[in-house]
Amino acid sequence: MSTATPSTVNGPADADLIAEDMAIVDGVIRERLRSDVALVNQIGHYIIGAGGKRIRPRLLLLFARALGFHGPERHTLAAVVEFIHTATLLHDDVVDESSMRRGRATANEMFGNAASVLVGDFLYSRAFQMMVSVNRMRVLDVLADATNVIAEGEVLQLMNMHDPDLAVDEYLRVIRFKTAKLFEASARLGAVLAEAPAQVEDHCAAYGRALGTAFQLVDDLLDYDGDPRALGKNVGDDLREGKPTLPLLVAMERATDDDRALIRGAIERGEVERLDDIVRIVRQTGAVEATRDVARREARAAADCLRVLPPSPEREALLEYAARSVDRSS
Repeated sequence: MSTATPSTVNGPADADLIAEDMAIVDGVIRERLRSDVALVNQIGHYIIGAGGKRIRPRLLLLFARALGFHGPERHTLAAVVEFIHTATLLHDDVVDESSMRRGRATANEMFGNAASVLVGDFLYSRAFQMMVSVNRMRVLDVLADATNVIAEGEVLQLMNMHDPDLAVDEYLRVIRFKTAKLFEASARLGAVLAEAPAQVEDHCAAYGRALGTAFQLVDDLLDYDGDPRALGKNVGDDLREGKPTLPLLVAMERATDDDRALIRGAIERGEVERLDDIVRIVRQTGAVEATRDVARREARAAADCLRVLPPSPEREALLEYAARSVDRSS
């Protein structure tokens, strides 16, 4: 289960609403990526320049605006969460031995594992330099906690590799630690900047957590039901890495004994020689739609959390993110 790099149908739900803010954030990212070490610049710009919808910065900006905060700190922290996310991608691709992300070679494929890990460390440390500059202890608390939980999620996922008997609850726990935690932190930070009441802050965080979970669930099902050209990665990568994601867990529960044994063996050995057969089993058992149903429940839970926000274009954009998070093909 690679860290999700979500996209939305027909472009971001907030494309016009926060276009100016995102342009400022992009400027902050370019400025703070600078280093006297040439390889840091090269790898940092390579992965940041790969694209992606930057949904985590967008969540922070939308929640801050929805709650009435318009200070420059929002741009700094939006860049911070993108740096943290980018660092996780660099480390993720090394651990997963991935060769493609967003339709092109991963940084570790281009520059080697050692350089990717070390530049990931640079991005983490630069992110902490930037969050200190905001001079708010609550911001440090939220982001330090998120970074720690994400690292725990990486370790949990490593422990679960090649385990076909993984419980669904444990699978979801990894998602909430590894992927959803930064969504949660991004949404919470918008409320923190606006000095919103604790109840409102918690609802914003719950939205981010549910949305991030929905995105990762769909990302996992697309490994068996997606188009590599749209995904920008190889279909079957999760199976190749021995990751027991929900589509496989559901398929094993519903499959015949022979088909169940085939999937178990593929997870245990990280084999993709019979990927076509496994994709057929996943689809025939209804595991794709079952996984999407779980994602839909998370998306509805996210939308429910927005009742604490006053009506605004930002709230509508956040509702649209929840609605469009599930029915996507990339």
